[in-house]
Amino acid sequence: MALEQTLNDTLTQAIKAKDARTADVVRMLKTKVQERRTAKGFAGEVDDALVLDVIGAYRKLLQKAVAEYEKLGERGAGQAAQLRFEISFCERYLPKTMDDAAVRALVRERIATLGISDPKQAGRLVGDIMKTHKGQVDAGDVKRVADELLKG
Repeated sequence: MALEQTLNDTLTQAIKAKDARTADVVRMLKTKVQERRTAKGFAGEVDDALVLDVIGAYRKLLQKAVAEYEKLGERGAGQAAQLRFEISFCERYLPKTMDDAAVRALVRERIATLGISDPKQAGRLVGDIMKTHKGQVDAGDVKRVADELLKG
């Protein structure tokens, strides 16, 4: 539980430093981990992989919310800035994602390996890539690149 302990230590430091923004993010992450721990059907152990999965899911949720607040313009600017801070905080703990060129190369390689030529099989391709590269690539990016390459 090294990552969970790191979050606890970060929360303690943020409270002592009176850093409310950081404390709020860590509290939310701890709440999300606790929700996962007490979810119906969960019988496993909370390990670093689970905590990383929770952080990744929360970051994705925040990214969607930022887009919504940006649509509001000036009225949503303050909230969007707070959400961007939370996203950057979450990214400290997550593995680095591949850039667009690396995603394209990976998709090309998997298309050749799987022998896919029909755009209708893009879902199979995305599933295959997500199984082997979870956390390194975003499924939406893989789908976008796969659609481009299979149509072109």
